[in-house]
Amino acid sequence: MSTAPSSPAAGDTPPISHARILALAGPIILSNVSVPLLGVVDTAIVGRLDDPAFIGAVAVGATLFSFLYWSFGFLRMGTTGLTAQARGARDGIEVTACLARALMIAGAAGAALILLQALLAAGTFPLMDASAEVESHARTYFAIRIWSAPAALGMFALVGWFVGLSRTRTVLLLQLLLNGLNIALDLVLGLWLGWGVVGVAVGTVIAEWTATLTGLAIALAYARRTPLPSWAQIVERARIVRTIAVNRDIMIRSILLLLAFAIFTREGARAGDLTLAANAVLIHFFHVSAYALDGFAFAVEALVGEAIGGKDRTALRRAVRLTTLWSAGAALFASLVYLAAGGLVIDLLTILPEVRAEARVYVLWAALAPLTGLWCFLLDGIFIGATRGREMRNAMIAAFAVYLAAWAMLIPAFGNHGLWATIHVFFIARALTLLVYYPRVVGDAEAR
Repeated sequence: MSTAPSSPAAGDTPPISHARILALAGPIILSNVSVPLLGVVDTAIVGRLDDPAFIGAVAVGATLFSFLYWSFGFLRMGTTGLTAQARGARDGIEVTACLARALMIAGAAGAALILLQALLAAGTFPLMDASAEVESHARTYFAIRIWSAPAALGMFALVGWFVGLSRTRTVLLLQLLLNGLNIALDLVLGLWLGWGVVGVAVGTVIAEWTATLTGLAIALAYARRTPLPSWAQIVERARIVRTIAVNRDIMIRSILLLLAFAIFTREGARAGDLTLAANAVLIHFFHVSAYALDGFAFAVEALVGEAIGGKDRTALRRAVRLTTLWSAGAALFASLVYLAAGGLVIDLLTILPEVRAEARVYVLWAALAPLTGLWCFLLDGIFIGATRGREMRNAMIAAFAVYLAAWAMLIPAFGNHGLWATIHVFFIARALTLLVYYPRVVGDAEAR
């Protein structure tokens, strides 16, 4: 395949430094934090209704969509690694072809989810084991939000591509548009007009389509500045085979990850609407810190991909070292904030006294999540940049087995405390299993 070293998409990359890592991670942190903040607003809206079942319904519905959509998380992760490596190799045509392949998969998968929505609902809702009232509201949420599936998956592809190009400010713009519009619509439709769960779902659909079409317009304008690939180059067999292999393994890994959190929500539902509502409030503590820490993971994805594409082992090691320092500092800061102000945050998320009291019982577990989770988040970024999908898959299978063992032992003995402890065990197992394969990543970058 021909290369285009002078194209903007495949030009020279600046050296790795603290300043560059912050320039990459900063916009991603801001954009990522806006994602769980949307969930916070959704919870706050339904938390002002007169029944904790509304909180549980949004939690169950959001969990199902997380499972469905992030089963296709390879569209973001695989696209980032492949694009960054093409950029590091200065192959401008392949950079654009990576986006074309990802969008083709996103469109087909999104259409399939809409067509199969009845089967998906029938197969997933019984597994959540929620009360009849919670399930009824959650089904309403699901039936509306499923219509944004092509847009949601297309956004994965676009975000992955922009991160692979180190254009994280564009990602920030798109996420702020998506979540800002979503929050505004949720407030108007869900609270002001009194549509409740229906308003939250409709607002999400409108916002996702608006943001994805905007991102597509930006990507097309940027791609026109580079040599465009032919159809034959887009569907070149060797490239397609590699894309499928990377995406298949990351998909398996993502499904197991999402299944772990689906089990978490399901166990909360089995414990009753009150425990489910309390966990739904506290999980936002984890989401905010996880999305913030993912900013450094996104940065290391792009930097590791570039280093491997450019065959620069020194750059790879420096990228890993500097992002580890920043991630550890951010995690410590987040945990300290949660320990100091956890009760205040809980009170902002719900007005229900019984939910507030229940959430305070388990707030310490949520506050410690950034410290136990940062290592697996960072290692995920390293392996995504290296497009080491098979190793990510194998590590996740092993970690999930550990998670199931902890789940079987801790929950019967300690109830909801055991459920939260199981999540921490899972984080640690994910990090340790990935570390086993780390030397292979270093070997991908030949020393200059």
